[in-house]
Amino acid sequence: MPLAYVASYVVIIGPVDLWHLLARPRIGELLRNTITLALACMASTAVLGVALAVLVERTDLPGRRLWHGLLVAPLAVPAFVNGYAWVSLDRSVHGFGGAFGVVTLSYYPLVYLPVVAMLRRLDPALEESAWSLGHSRVRTFGTVVLPQLRPALLGGALLVGLHLLAEFGALSLLRFPTFTTAIYDQYGSTFNGAAATAMAGVLVLLCLFLLLAELRMRGNRRYSRVGRGASRGTVPLPLGPWRWPLLATAGSVVVLAVGVPAFSLARWLVVGTSTEFPLGELGSALAATVVLALAGAVVTTLAAVPVVWLAVRHRGWASTVIERSTYVANALPGIVVGLALVVASLRLVPVVYQTAGLLVAAYAILFLPRAVVTVRAGLEQAPAVLDDVAHSLGAGPLATARRVTLPLIAPSLGAGAALVFLAISTELTATLMLSPIGTRTLATEFWSASSELRYGAAAPYALLLVLVSIPATVLLMRQESLSREGVPA
Repeated sequence: MPLAYVASYVVIIGPVDLWHLLARPRIGELLRNTITLALACMASTAVLGVALAVLVERTDLPGRRLWHGLLVAPLAVPAFVNGYAWVSLDRSVHGFGGAFGVVTLSYYPLVYLPVVAMLRRLDPALEESAWSLGHSRVRTFGTVVLPQLRPALLGGALLVGLHLLAEFGALSLLRFPTFTTAIYDQYGSTFNGAAATAMAGVLVLLCLFLLLAELRMRGNRRYSRVGRGASRGTVPLPLGPWRWPLLATAGSVVVLAVGVPAFSLARWLVVGTSTEFPLGELGSALAATVVLALAGAVVTTLAAVPVVWLAVRHRGWASTVIERSTYVANALPGIVVGLALVVASLRLVPVVYQTAGLLVAAYAILFLPRAVVTVRAGLEQAPAVLDDVAHSLGAGPLATARRVTLPLIAPSLGAGAALVFLAISTELTATLMLSPIGTRTLATEFWSASSELRYGAAAPYALLLVLVSIPATVLLMRQESLSREGVPA
């Protein structure tokens, strides 16, 4: 629906006017900014996520369980809250450097978590076989371990790239113009503006490029196995004299990603001249955020299951097109998705306009890729032969799904729902456009205060956003820890 909305308005604009709208120096600048930031952050989050995952799971780092929790903690701090924290402390944090740093610190857990899960599920016998053949640990990691991490690594990096294409709040606070911030400005001045729709079309093309690139790099390899493999864990790599420098590195990441936002929030809560605690408004915004996020997480995760099932169990061009199509709207700003649903609802089903159901539908469209990537990583490692065995014993499709497949992918379902919950609780533009009259969430109230530079007034809402995100983050950690159990024989 959002794609049809963009395509129809592009056709209405016509090729001549479309060219005049896009062949401008400003569009070239926005294109350069968007592509540069997306590629840089995808690379940085991939490197940082894999490096930290290997440090925690494959070395004798002291307190590895504690470090795992601390390294996942940035998921509880929304990107625009992180940007608000840095900007309110130091106005020099802006532009490409500020955006690159804040986005990397906010989104590296999207790569770190799935890579940790796959490292825990790898059969250590594979690495031991390579060592017995004389391969060093470095060569073994490059030739044995890294190829097994490909689905998690590419899926996480794809999520980072797609999310960056649609990121608005953090980039607006950090004053780094991209297509999304420009589209929001255009729609703010001219509702349904032609220039904004043309830029949304460019975002769709960038999204398709990312999807094709990820699909080509992933290939058609299967990663499932039957049985637990070796029942023991891998032998951790002794860090030796590198222990303290690596501890300092991990500590620096935690301080920058979590410590700075925590300090900034505490500071503004204490010294902000506009700081106030309107309990009624805070409670109302908190309740609306939790209810909408829970409803959206359930609907989106359930919608991801048949898509992933087709993509993994019935591979082919049709299932690939279906799976890839779910990613397209994720690259569009929430305001474009919101406009598409406004137009469609008013023309086709006016009764759903400005209802919670329409808003939840927007959330499902925007954040379905988060659930798809996470659930697919789990189903990839659930062997299809187990389904065949169940069928041979007389179990029907529903019984097989309930007794065999669902228990295997339950951790992935929980992780996908948690990721969607985190995304919905911090969504801004679609919520502002589609929420029922009188409905205000923590994100919209925070944005209203911070955009007016009332940092003290924004701090209580930011604090509640972090507190709301903590349970979902803990659930993610818990579900990933269940992956230690491996795939049942």
